[in-house]
Amino acid sequence: MLTLLNRVFTSFDPPKAEKKDGAIRFGILGAAKIAPLALITPALSHPEVIVQAVAARDKTRAEEFAKKHGIPEVKNSYEELLADPNIDAVFIPLPNGLHYEWSVRAIRAGKHVLVEKPSTDNATEAGILFNLPELSQPDAPVLLEAFHNRFHPAVQKFMTFVSPADVVHVYTDSMVPWWFTKKSDLEYNYKLGGGSIMALGTYNFALMRMAFGEEPLECLSCDTKVFADGVHDLCDYTFNSTFRFPNGTGDATTSLRGPLLWKPSECRVTHREVAVPDKSLPESQQKFQTRITTLHGCMHAVLWHRIDVKDSYVIRHKADGRPIKSWTEKSSYKAYTHQEAGGEHADLPSEAWWMSYRYQLEAFVNQVKGRKAHYWVNGDDSTKQMKMVDMAYEKSGLGLRPTSTYR
Repeated sequence: MLTLLNRVFTSFDPPKAEKKDGAIRFGILGAAKIAPLALITPALSHPEVIVQAVAARDKTRAEEFAKKHGIPEVKNSYEELLADPNIDAVFIPLPNGLHYEWSVRAIRAGKHVLVEKPSTDNATEAGILFNLPELSQPDAPVLLEAFHNRFHPAVQKFMTFVSPADVVHVYTDSMVPWWFTKKSDLEYNYKLGGGSIMALGTYNFALMRMAFGEEPLECLSCDTKVFADGVHDLCDYTFNSTFRFPNGTGDATTSLRGPLLWKPSECRVTHREVAVPDKSLPESQQKFQTRITTLHGCMHAVLWHRIDVKDSYVIRHKADGRPIKSWTEKSSYKAYTHQEAGGEHADLPSEAWWMSYRYQLEAFVNQVKGRKAHYWVNGDDSTKQMKMVDMAYEKSGLGLRPTSTYR
């Protein structure tokens, strides 16, 4: 318990790193509530990141935000921030419906961009954004969709127990308690890209795509719940969906109106039965394995997570397939650091108290500095992700989130 408390406390109040020459100077577009968690706090411990400026539509709010979080500069507008040659990169935690436009503007201003997920409102916008001519030029800006949880060692470790070619079913769920959001919040504003699929379901979809290692062929069903009040009835607060993949099916469920107590997110992957070699068996017998791998706490792994691996074995006669013996083996793992995750990144810097946002920032900085990132979400991945979101909204009957007219 003491270890857990120390880890969580340090993640929210990390040691302050001495900043190096050439540190990346960030500007933040919007005084969003996610900004401290996603960038400001992680930046404190990173020697190559300085949060230099913030701009918001309400300058008074921006000034209060800057004072609270120790940000040196407040700009009069988003445009003024993008025009500042001393700003190297921008973080865009604006409402979903504004991600596309301001990411395009920032790229054209020559800034590196870390944009909150979902990267855009739909696949049309994603197709434009991630194929901007500026991104294919020499010394092009770095553009990353901030899928923070995918950068954490827990997710990387989890994937070592998954064999995508053998996956036949994936179940994912995520939620926040009902008190976490209210009708007036952006999550229920259709014009700004609201909905539970956009807010949380996109995490489920990403894990599903990672586990299958394929893209969904179709959305078989997507049942939603909405506030049927004529104002918020295009924004789902709960959804349950099923997708068909080349090898099997995936189920996703999310709620922004969950029970009082928070339930950790989950991703459960079921594999098909496969033959496994066993030299101790006689020639007439064969051993088979069926694996179920579950990641509990896949959203904010620094708080708590556990990877459960359940392997069911059976020995059969080769001649007729009759079972001879069966048994189950269970094991559990954790991976707060690269060292605990093992593999090719075991020697990279990491700390048990690093949030997934800190791991994400590490990768972003490495990419900007021309160093190899331990993990990355490229533009093709982000575009395919939005295609899956579109599939769900089309099947639900709520329709896609609005496409921006900005070009």
